[in-house]
Amino acid sequence: MSAVAKDDVIKALRAVRDPAAGADIVTLGAVQGLQVTMDGRVLFSLAVDPARGPALESLRQEAERTAASVPGVTEARAVLTSERPAPDPHGMNKNPPLKLPVKKIIAVASGKGGVGKSTVAFNLACALARSGRKAGLLDADIYGPSVPRLAGVGFCKPETKDGKLQPLEAHGLKLMSIGFMVEEEKPMIWRGPMVQTALYQMLRDVAWGTEDDPLDVLVVDMPPGTGDAQLTLAQKVPLAGAIIVSTPQDLALIDARKAIEMFRRTNVPVLGVIENMSSYICSSCGHEDHIFGHGGARAEAEKRGVPFLGEIPLRSEIRERSDAGMPLAEDYFRSIVTKLYSA
Repeated sequence: MSAVAKDDVIKALRAVRDPAAGADIVTLGAVQGLQVTMDGRVLFSLAVDPARGPALESLRQEAERTAASVPGVTEARAVLTSERPAPDPHGMNKNPPLKLPVKKIIAVASGKGGVGKSTVAFNLACALARSGRKAGLLDADIYGPSVPRLAGVGFCKPETKDGKLQPLEAHGLKLMSIGFMVEEEKPMIWRGPMVQTALYQMLRDVAWGTEDDPLDVLVVDMPPGTGDAQLTLAQKVPLAGAIIVSTPQDLALIDARKAIEMFRRTNVPVLGVIENMSSYICSSCGHEDHIFGHGGARAEAEKRGVPFLGEIPLRSEIRERSDAGMPLAEDYFRSIVTKLYSA
């Protein structure tokens, strides 16, 4: 390995000032992509205003000489770049991170649709409420909201009071979903930035609690994938962690891995993995059959170094109660809640 530390090069580059900006190039954020090779070569770029590019050649040379002067550096190369930041037409970058009246926010994600993530999120939130915690559930799946049906609420527009949407209440939960405001049959034909804005507003503009009486936990039912909604949540609210739901099937586990990696890259702790549809149990004879395989989620959790929270079987009772808007028996989720809060 190279004896040269990146921190030493950065420290030296702080002596290089851009006279027009009145600050050093490190503080200005101009130094990007700095690399130190094993043989002591230093490579980096200086991001500058394209209009000033030709006039900053002397600054580039000074930065190069300064980096080369660090003990152990055998060669230094700096290049000028003038990439502009991506436009932000909907102003999401201007929206500040949110401080909500909620003690803990937990995302329930899957990476892939069709694995029963929404059913798990709803029943997990219900189990948390039954355990004595003040709990809420936010349906962040703008394109395919499931919470109105799962909670048995349906299309029912929330009231507004003091500039805040009042969450609906059912099964001991405070609930919010775009499905409360748009009829079930109508599709949401929105581009990504509109989804980001809607999710931000459902976090900010809903009366989840107060500073004196906050929610203990807000469960967020995430849409499948690793896109706009996930990034908005990770960047705008302090997530206590994420739970990944997957079936044992290899196809589902491929996307579960992506979800785990996405949360890790955004510095969100992965609280654990749940294996849904772990086995099919016949309602007539009680025979158990592993139609989607078995143990895949547990093995994946062990491989990725995250907790395995439990298995949920595929039973007709789960489908029937979900369609009827009724939570499952507490037994299914008691052990998962216990593991979650002991982690």
